[in-house]
Amino acid sequence: MQQINFILSLADANLILSQRNAEWCGHGPVLEQDIAITNITLDLLGQARNFYQYAASLVNQSGNMPGNIATEDSLAYRRTEREFKNILLCELPKGDWAQTVLRQFFYSVFCKGLYTQLLQGQDAQLSAIAEKSLKEVLYHVRWSGEWVMRLGDGTAESNQRMKQALQFLWPYTGEMFMPAGFENNEIDLASIKKQWLSQVRSILEEATLQLPAGNIFMQSGGKKGIHTEHMGFLLAEMQYLQRMYPDANW
Repeated sequence: MQQINFILSLADANLILSQRNAEWCGHGPVLEQDIAITNITLDLLGQARNFYQYAASLVNQSGNMPGNIATEDSLAYRRTEREFKNILLCELPKGDWAQTVLRQFFYSVFCKGLYTQLLQGQDAQLSAIAEKSLKEVLYHVRWSGEWVMRLGDGTAESNQRMKQALQFLWPYTGEMFMPAGFENNEIDLASIKKQWLSQVRSILEEATLQLPAGNIFMQSGGKKGIHTEHMGFLLAEMQYLQRMYPDANW
């Protein structure tokens, strides 16, 4: 069951962040970047699907859902808020463009370290998903990092917006490195954190931004199913069609 929960946490984080980023579709600052954020959204959704499909196969093999067949759709659209295991960072409102690109940068750098470790793991299926996902994540890191530098080292207004985004998002970054019970035997979060901090600090320095100082309280709970007030509204919109018309087919 721990393995299933671990895979679900990966799927949930990608699905929820893709839903948030999708709110920019048709509303990006310029056409090229509108297309870029939409493509990143599709990448995240594709990664979520791969994880959900694998989780569904393990659920069905385990027999934990007698009489029901788990599918990627049932795991995405039929689970309640408390059953989702995504980190809180992914469910926060999209905010302005600065907040969106900074969150994407934080999350993508984390995924780069995470998928690199999964690539070397014992689970062949997870390794294959990580290998495919890592190719996309490397682009996400480059794209979001360039935007962080462009806005941080841009105009007075763009710099101020990046500072506000950093102040708002930073307390939610710590949860990425807080191990849940289902993660203990899968990944080395301490190692990922070290690499993450190094790359984040480097980009922020180029963006003329500084890491927040001091012992800041880090928000957590998402991996345990305890979410912010934003999650319920997000799921209500995302799951509406499937809950109103179960098993609907186009």
